[in-house]
Amino acid sequence: MQIQDLPYPDPGVPDARSGPRFLWWLGRNQLGGQLKALAWGLLHFAAVSALPFCVGLAVQAVVDRSGKRLALTGGLLLLASACSALGDAFLHRAAVTNWITAAARVQQLLARKAARLGSALTRRVAAGEVVAVSTGDVEKIGWFVEAVSRFTAAAVTIVLVCVALVVYQPALGLIVAVGLPALALAVLPLLPRATRRADLQREKAGRATELASDTVAGLRVLRGIGGEELFLDRYRRASQEVRHAAVHSARMWSLISAIQVLLPGLLLIAVVWYGVHLAREGRITVGELVTVYSSVMVLTYPLQHFQEIAMAYSFSRPSAKRAARVLSLERTTEPQEPGRPQEPGRPQEPERAHERPQEAATPRAAQSDTPSGGLYDPVTGLHVPAGLLTAVVCGDPDAAGRLAERLGGHPAEAPPGASVLLDGVPLDGLPLDAARTAVLVQDKDPVLLSGSLRELLDVPASGDVTVKAALAAAQCGDVLDALAQASLKAQDPMDVRITERGRSLSGGQRQRLALARSLVTDPEVLVLDEPTSAVDSHTEARIAEGLRALRAGRTTVVLTSSPLLLERADRVVLVHEGEAAAVGAHRELLRTEPRYRSVVTRQTDEERARDEAPTGEGTARTAPAAVSAHEAAAPRGVLEEIEETA
Repeated sequence: MQIQDLPYPDPGVPDARSGPRFLWWLGRNQLGGQLKALAWGLLHFAAVSALPFCVGLAVQAVVDRSGKRLALTGGLLLLASACSALGDAFLHRAAVTNWITAAARVQQLLARKAARLGSALTRRVAAGEVVAVSTGDVEKIGWFVEAVSRFTAAAVTIVLVCVALVVYQPALGLIVAVGLPALALAVLPLLPRATRRADLQREKAGRATELASDTVAGLRVLRGIGGEELFLDRYRRASQEVRHAAVHSARMWSLISAIQVLLPGLLLIAVVWYGVHLAREGRITVGELVTVYSSVMVLTYPLQHFQEIAMAYSFSRPSAKRAARVLSLERTTEPQEPGRPQEPGRPQEPERAHERPQEAATPRAAQSDTPSGGLYDPVTGLHVPAGLLTAVVCGDPDAAGRLAERLGGHPAEAPPGASVLLDGVPLDGLPLDAARTAVLVQDKDPVLLSGSLRELLDVPASGDVTVKAALAAAQCGDVLDALAQASLKAQDPMDVRITERGRSLSGGQRQRLALARSLVTDPEVLVLDEPTSAVDSHTEARIAEGLRALRAGRTTVVLTSSPLLLERADRVVLVHEGEAAAVGAHRELLRTEPRYRSVVTRQTDEERARDEAPTGEGTARTAPAAVSAHEAAAPRGVLEEIEETA
């Protein structure tokens, strides 16, 4: 095990059933490093413990006026000192290697889990908890893993020294052999209380981190509604609670440290008092008294590792519990990849519907009636033909978001029906990489990572769509001009750095850059959830034309209620109350489908009832034959222009 071997090609399948099991799994996977640290620790502690025996022999040689024995003892002292220094240096090296290896393995596992869960991770675990696990908790877990070997070496050394003292000087050695274990176990009654206080501190720190993350993410909105000071006051109170909990926990650990200092001092006093009494009676020599006294003094050093392992475990146990909770999360529809072992503690997955064709059934149609081409969602009955631009209208934005996630093959909740089918193949039966390569979902709040614009658009792609073409289709020309003006150093706008999450850009600029990134990827199926909700109507019209032209011949799904996008779609599907209720062209649906018209034109229930009320001739009034897309989009365009210039 070497640091240069990191990161591992495969960090392994963790035992995430509980925090202690996860710590045990980490230790087992670093057995070689633990044994190496144990060997160097034994050399170091044994050499340190040998020094008192050498000092005692030297004192006795001086008393007996034996130069030969004094010279021999001096050589032994040099050898013990050299072994102590060598063991200490390599023990530290091995311990740090164990710490870094454990921390890196946990970070790899967390990164792999985040990649597998995608956007579902932050919907199932608070963002603040994810941050806490991947930063502070990783360090505490690594601390415990590397402290185990040093504690084991210290415990073995204490046992060996006690046995040696009993053999060397039974009268005093028996006192030391009984007293040292009592010292080591004296703090055990205090550990549960110290652990509870440490757990409380971690819990409050996690809440404060989550509150800080939420406040920073929504700072712009909070300033707009005047709620900034309110949330800052909440964070101040949470921070003070963390401080009080930390002080409360530190008091208990300081008490444990004081006991670790007081009790060895009392043992030392007892050894000296009894040793002097034995020396006066002539039952022991001066050298033997010095040896036992020095041994007790030196053994306080390995005894400190008992306190360290107790602290490391009480701090790392809640951290390991949180890490195990994140690592135990699974995709709602998780395929068991061929050759991959079943994860410990995870129940064997039931046989899927597509593996049992005689029992499989969809809510909308029989299996034999399922469309074989394009993208098909059996839960809603939505069919997206291959090679067309299909617009989907949902009255509920949350339902639209869930539909987009399901079309991508990674829903946050298990759907009541079978998996989404791509050309007749269930997405949840494909390997995760293949499913994500085939279907790309851009949600309504895409994330822009910090870095240059060139790095932002450097994504896995088919190569058929150039960056220039994608930026042009997404109408990013003014964004490039704004970036060029914002940075005088960069000669090319593509080299201008974008701040974290694109906070230096307006909402519309962020949305267009995210759309360009999705277009560069050029997936087989592209699912866009409200891709133009933050841009003005004129820009939206040009984006609709560019999207249609660039994705010609490719399968594209746009979840929107914008008439400008709906007008340019090859087909429009209305999803009402969880099912595909109507299919047709935009103008046709406006004319014939009241539910569609009410969503697209923002028609209220009273207006719809008035339009559908019978006239004097006994016929119901109908909407105009065609509603202008620009007129329907006008109210939203005004609001979007305000957002665009914000």
